[in-house]
Amino acid sequence: MQIGPEIGPEIGPEIGPAALIKEDARPRTRLILVEDHAILREGLKALIEIEDDFNIVGDFSRVEDSLNGIRDLQPDIVVTDLGLPGRSGIELLAEIRRLSPKTRKLVLTAHENEEYIRAALNAGADGYVLKDANSAELMLAIRTVSLGQQYLCKAIASKILSGYLSGDQRQASPAVTQSITEREREVLTRIALGNSNKLIARELGVSPKTVEKHRSNLMRKLQLHNAAAITMFAIRNGMAGSEPLGAVPARLQLLASTG
Repeated sequence: MQIGPEIGPEIGPEIGPAALIKEDARPRTRLILVEDHAILREGLKALIEIEDDFNIVGDFSRVEDSLNGIRDLQPDIVVTDLGLPGRSGIELLAEIRRLSPKTRKLVLTAHENEEYIRAALNAGADGYVLKDANSAELMLAIRTVSLGQQYLCKAIASKILSGYLSGDQRQASPAVTQSITEREREVLTRIALGNSNKLIARELGVSPKTVEKHRSNLMRKLQLHNAAAITMFAIRNGMAGSEPLGAVPARLQLLASTG
């Protein structure tokens, strides 16, 4: 029977306090919660802080109270409700872009009608989750958003799909769509399909910096603020890809089928 090497004082590096400190020094995702119901807010804090890589650095019940904290703390993510006393969560999403541009924004709300969804995405929300989601889905949403990606819960993705398939498409004005160049249209279509800047650049034979410039121009012209809002715009205006009429973009098929 083969036995592993004898372990003596010369085997392996010494593990001391410095090594332990280094191991625990990995960066944690810093979050701020904005939720007016105290019981729910406390429950969210307890749930999120179970995870070793998350740290709640502030929690607030009103938009007005949260603004200074967001400006001073520059959190990685803000998780906010939409229906708040005083100013709404939609207004908060817009304020975050000004106060802390790098902060990602996740909506956690009971509002599931399309007007709220569209308003939140257009205001810069990076994710949208309903309050009846389970804890596993909320953690998935937070982690997805923290990685720089967008997250729509199954019910919200299905609503977007339903509107698309039923032909309920509130299209942009012709002047807006005509202002989009052919190259910008190619970039928009690929963003809506979930492609990264690097992949788009490779497909179009340009540099990622050029793709980023086209993305910025699109967002400015269309007054959109993230890829989720671009996806909704592309779907509503028939720019979601080369699929035949009535086909569902693969990115939204995936979102709607998971949950």
